[in-house]
Amino acid sequence: MSVSMTGYGSGAAEHGNGRVFVEMKSVNHRFCDIQFRMPRALYYLEDTIRRIIQQKIERGRIEVFITLEGEARSAKDASIDWNLLHRLLDQADEMEQLNVFDSRLRLQDFLLHPDIVAVEEQSGMDENWEEHVKKAVEDAADQLSDMRKKEGGTLRSDLLARIETVQSRTKEISEQAPLVVDTYRKRLQERMKEFLKEAAYDGDDQRLMTEVAVFSEKANIEEELTRLFSHCDQFSTVLYEQGAKGRKLDFLVQEMNREANTIGSKANSASLSHLVVEIKSELEKMKEQVQNIE
Repeated sequence: MSVSMTGYGSGAAEHGNGRVFVEMKSVNHRFCDIQFRMPRALYYLEDTIRRIIQQKIERGRIEVFITLEGEARSAKDASIDWNLLHRLLDQADEMEQLNVFDSRLRLQDFLLHPDIVAVEEQSGMDENWEEHVKKAVEDAADQLSDMRKKEGGTLRSDLLARIETVQSRTKEISEQAPLVVDTYRKRLQERMKEFLKEAAYDGDDQRLMTEVAVFSEKANIEEELTRLFSHCDQFSTVLYEQGAKGRKLDFLVQEMNREANTIGSKANSASLSHLVVEIKSELEKMKEQVQNIE
């Protein structure tokens, strides 16, 4: 099974007059990187939520958004810096005696002062709500996982079609490669006939055979073709393996591209060069697709 690293999932739970809503979205990443945006009251659940997600997702950057509504929202408390308040009031009395300030102070003058009154969310939440939060997280993770699997199936079908094209073009190169040396030998033979002006020249000249042998060695691509066929078979097999496989597939694409480059440099044939270009074009598209597989 192939799994995409791109997807979206959501989950919600209601209890009494409250509601918790969870959203998750993921993109490709080398590892499993989970980022949270949630109320302070849920910070103590971060490790628990992380484990729930990691049980369903192996790779990707996952952004988790959790919102609480109604009774689900944590209670807030206000803390007052009484020492600072008393000092400010004493100083206000001194300033009033100067008869240059309006001393009519209002309650909101102090309540709205951030250094005097601080409003903070209480840590933790009701145990019943904690279970509802975990259930919403599980639902969102399941939905995200299902979407990633569905898209992964589409990616696998596309990659299988492209690897078949690569195999087909590689087979064509394998069939045409032996003809390259023969074509070179005939072309060289004709040139030597023209140069020597010998109508009876039979092509057995030792220099000709040596030149053809050297060319044949330089143009030999049997090893590269064998490795390219092998990489194609491995790629198709890995696509059906369980678990994360994106990095392995990416490595195989790089190796196939390396072999294609070597074949292209040895080709010495326009027809083989065209086939190599087609292979590299498919490999480039495969590389983009593989980057998104878990």
